[in-house]
Amino acid sequence: MRLFQNSGIYPTYLTKLDQDAAGAANFQERRDIFLADRYGACHFLKPIQDAQSDAFFTNGDDEKLQRLWARERGLPAEISPEDILLAQIEEHRAEVFYNLDPMRYGSAFVRRLPGCVRRSICWRAAPSPGADFSAYDRVVCNFPSIIESWRRIGWQAGYLTPAHDPEMDAFSEHTERSLDVLFIGGYSRHHTRRARVLEAVAQLASRYSVLFCLDASRVTRLADSPLGLLPGLSRYRRPRGIRQVAAAPVFGRDLYRLMSRAKIVLNGAIDMAGEDRGNMRCFEALGCGALMVSDHGHYPDGFVEGETMLTYRSAEEAAARTVHILENWGQGREIAARGQRMVGSRYSKTIQWEMFQALL
Repeated sequence: MRLFQNSGIYPTYLTKLDQDAAGAANFQERRDIFLADRYGACHFLKPIQDAQSDAFFTNGDDEKLQRLWARERGLPAEISPEDILLAQIEEHRAEVFYNLDPMRYGSAFVRRLPGCVRRSICWRAAPSPGADFSAYDRVVCNFPSIIESWRRIGWQAGYLTPAHDPEMDAFSEHTERSLDVLFIGGYSRHHTRRARVLEAVAQLASRYSVLFCLDASRVTRLADSPLGLLPGLSRYRRPRGIRQVAAAPVFGRDLYRLMSRAKIVLNGAIDMAGEDRGNMRCFEALGCGALMVSDHGHYPDGFVEGETMLTYRSAEEAAARTVHILENWGQGREIAARGQRMVGSRYSKTIQWEMFQALL
């Protein structure tokens, strides 16, 4: 099977990649730097992980990467990103197109795929009003309610999960965990449930080491500065407790390193997720050997309250459970160890690849 996997890059990470790959002279060098950094690695299929010759990976929204490929093949400078991606798929003679960025490359793009492509699959794990994925053979994710919503509108859909990145194993072995609580993700007043939890846990910083690595917009950064006292910016200003524990976002191996220093990784779904749980942070936290404390809901198999993770139902309970387990860290260490063993065995790259092939 000739596999072509396309992904996308979060804008904040793209800034980091540009710095890391500043010396990259060609497409392969820039792509290899990206792959080695492990950003989004839970979604890399096994043939990509193993660098098999019949598997090709790219980030279709990384314009610098894609322009390098196009220039190396003498394509016109004005060629569109869509046409570059189509040319890559055709050159690879891909039989399967797996797309992690269907909001950018939807059905209109799929209908233009070259004839060598026999199956097209996309990953989408969020409600997407107005989006059209009907031309894909399968729309996949690990949120059953979202899968059912695709099926209700007549699309073919299936279940697929992120996988444990074997690169995490070395990080999970770290025993010196000087950071008590870590959160990595977005903070917004539009994410009301998550915001309440983060604000409650941030209050523990007077007793424990707490760090929130938050992606902040330019407006938020201005609002958190002394200028944020001005009327026009004050509504964007984050609470004082959040500001005191906030740091810049981290990605890839930097994220793994930070998680390997943390006893607890705090997790929380955003409001639109409903009751389904299982975002990539779940797999990263357990894979790096941290104890995940996350909101109550329907998790993938193996993510079990009190056995491989802990859950909360309110902001107050999140703070209380965090304090309790830090004061009884022997118990917390055991739960974290069980979680790491579970995710490494039940969600291996081999099992993910078998699940993917079954979808075909």
